[in-house]
Amino acid sequence: MEHKAYNEPVYLISAVAEILTIHPQTLRQYEREGLIKPSRTNGKIRLYSQRDIDNIKTVLTLTRDMGINLAGVDLILQLNKKIEKLENNLEEYKNKVRDFNNYGVVPSSKALVIKKSSYDIVIIKE
Repeated sequence: MEHKAYNEPVYLISAVAEILTIHPQTLRQYEREGLIKPSRTNGKIRLYSQRDIDNIKTVLTLTRDMGINLAGVDLILQLNKKIEKLENNLEEYKNKVRDFNNYGVVPSSKALVIKKSSYDIVIIKE
């Protein structure tokens, strides 16, 4: 579980640019391209969290070190999000199977398919 401070938007664009040794205009371009989405104050000032800084470091690594253009970076970031979502779903289903095996109950689910040898077992909760 991540700490709240990791996601807390506290850094101004000038501070992030200095930390990462890049021009603030680069950060604005990344935002226009949809690669990052900093928070905004009521006065429309951009604020970045440590999570944002880590995401920017990923973008910089992909562009500088690997030579990937921004369209490629966008595609990679989208695929990474999909992979993360699928991994979370897989973990959720593993927990449901474990609960079923331990307690014979599948919480908050209508059906669960369990692969046993060459047969599919479908359990329907009514």
